[in-house]
Amino acid sequence: MSIFLVIFMYGAWSSIFSLGKMALKNSPPIFFTSVRMLFAAVILLGWLFFKDRKSLKIGKSQFLPLLALSVFSIYLTNILEFWGLQHLTAAKTCFIYSLSPFFAAIFSYIHFAEKMNGKKFLGMLIGFAGFVPVLMMKTGDENRFRAFSFFSWPELAIMGAALFSVYGWVLLRVIVKKQTLSPMYANGYSMLFGGIMAFIHSLVIDHWNPIPVAEGQMTLFIQQIVLMTLVSNIFCYNIYGYMLKKYTATFLSFMGLLSPILASLNSWMILKESPSWQILLSTSIVSLGLFIVYQAELKQGYVVKREKKIAANDQLESLET
Repeated sequence: MSIFLVIFMYGAWSSIFSLGKMALKNSPPIFFTSVRMLFAAVILLGWLFFKDRKSLKIGKSQFLPLLALSVFSIYLTNILEFWGLQHLTAAKTCFIYSLSPFFAAIFSYIHFAEKMNGKKFLGMLIGFAGFVPVLMMKTGDENRFRAFSFFSWPELAIMGAALFSVYGWVLLRVIVKKQTLSPMYANGYSMLFGGIMAFIHSLVIDHWNPIPVAEGQMTLFIQQIVLMTLVSNIFCYNIYGYMLKKYTATFLSFMGLLSPILASLNSWMILKESPSWQILLSTSIVSLGLFIVYQAELKQGYVVKREKKIAANDQLESLET
């Protein structure tokens, strides 16, 4: 059942790129990020306040990890993502996010001592090669932002967003494990801090007259904020945090390969963007590479060990009750 929940989660998450593309027509990315994150924080922390207000107190040892989580997982990730999305198609943006499993494998090697063997390295090389066809395909107005070789600044921004997003999930995994905090608690405070950072940034860089929202589009702007917040910040963020207790970050990112295909369908239906054969081809190549990586993880026993540990914890909890 949890596998189906993961698939449903990515199906919902993939729609955010099309919804975000529409929202950026009414508001600049930094202001939009700040409002969305602050709104999500009010919902999450408000729920915790009514449930158990004493649990909202932040300990001295918890503040810095939560601040780091807000910088990487919320502030940098979302600003880079939505700036890049302005100049790329929704489907291409989602596909570039498929770099997440490779970043997850690297961070798991650094933070959790998950070994990098020859088979994993081969899988990662194949996966990286799969990105070339899509990166060489130029869409939208990204040609105006060429950086070097066949890379554009919007593409690099999305790569940076994927990198910081994965590192944020690694931090969340560490915080939940070592600080005995719930994913909802950690997400709520990280969205609050990250939203405040983005709001201050918006005050400096955006044009406030009186606020950075297109004239006559305030109602639509609020609707987009509410919809994207409920789907991404409330549902997907917390389901992902829950799933980190059952699966490795690499496996969850591997399942995320469904997202580019789903995002292509969403952008075709919502934005009338034509599906791209390059994305289908590249997704197949990247899937092969990540399949090799995941097979290596199975042989190394990371997924099996995690499942046994979860089962043992569940049995211990049942005995205690």
